[in-house]
Amino acid sequence: MQSHEVPPAKIPVTILTGFLGAGKTTLLNHILTENHGHRIAVIENEFGEVDVDSDLVLASEEEIYQMKNGCICCFVDVRNDLIEVLRKLIARRDRFERVVVETSGLADPTPVATAFFVDKDIAAAVDLDAIVTVVDARHIGQHIQDPALDGRDNQAVDQIVAADRIVINKVDLVTREEAAAVERDLRRFNQTADILHAHYARIDLARILDVGGFAPSYVRERAELIDLDGDPRRGHDEHAHDPSVSSHSFVFDRRFDREKLSAFLADFLGARGREVFRAKGILAIADDDRFWVLQAVHALLDLRPDHPWGKDRPFSKLVFIGRNLDRAEIERSLAACMAEPNAQSS
Repeated sequence: MQSHEVPPAKIPVTILTGFLGAGKTTLLNHILTENHGHRIAVIENEFGEVDVDSDLVLASEEEIYQMKNGCICCFVDVRNDLIEVLRKLIARRDRFERVVVETSGLADPTPVATAFFVDKDIAAAVDLDAIVTVVDARHIGQHIQDPALDGRDNQAVDQIVAADRIVINKVDLVTREEAAAVERDLRRFNQTADILHAHYARIDLARILDVGGFAPSYVRERAELIDLDGDPRRGHDEHAHDPSVSSHSFVFDRRFDREKLSAFLADFLGARGREVFRAKGILAIADDDRFWVLQAVHALLDLRPDHPWGKDRPFSKLVFIGRNLDRAEIERSLAACMAEPNAQSS
């Protein structure tokens, strides 16, 4: 009797998306550290020239791959980069069981999803399981109604429309009535996705892994259109970021004075909170041997110590993403928050 080799099972892939500050990295940490028994490879994309998220993702045995082309909406570059990374992962498939792709906060996940259909080798090896969109219960309303973004180019709306699962995060920051209103707003754009409520992005992972819900849809149809005449933009409108939205990244070798820095951030975000979508960073603080983490969404600010630097040389990396931000002004203000030279070592 002739034997036939059974092809290996397809690798399930979850696309994790959500607007800036929604809690994607927090959910990713939950996925990586929960006792679920899965071996997971992660692909990240960061909007901005200095990467911060890889330092915020908790240490784990999973391998972290990053696409650093800047903007995941740049359709051709992102698709090709993602396909190349997936090829490398498939060649090492014995080291993991599933893949999570975390997109930039300013991403339309649809172009990312097309990569799983337009390349035959990738399509034969992996299975797009679900697009999971995280939204910030406190701020999603102002993003989906942002007058500076028209409906077609509103990334927050794109992410909701494409979702198989929507996680309303930070429900502790709103009332039950406000959370219900958020859910009604989301249903205007997506009638079929399961909607989950979360605090610190802690959810039952069985609700977002092995969903099997990515049936043929407009994403597949758009992917087929793309290949009709070899034009990678066919079926996909020119999709540029709102030019008033920018990412400004800063790196410092010196330590910050915590009181000065806290005062600046509180004043800056208090005055410009509506325009600052997201601020995040890793900070070296004078007279402290710990790694401090900055997380800010609009005027909401969290600055707290984490683990000791250990043998690592202390440094600071900060990213501000928002509308009409003055880079020079932010840089001058941050420089003024540095500790005196005699307080630089701890």
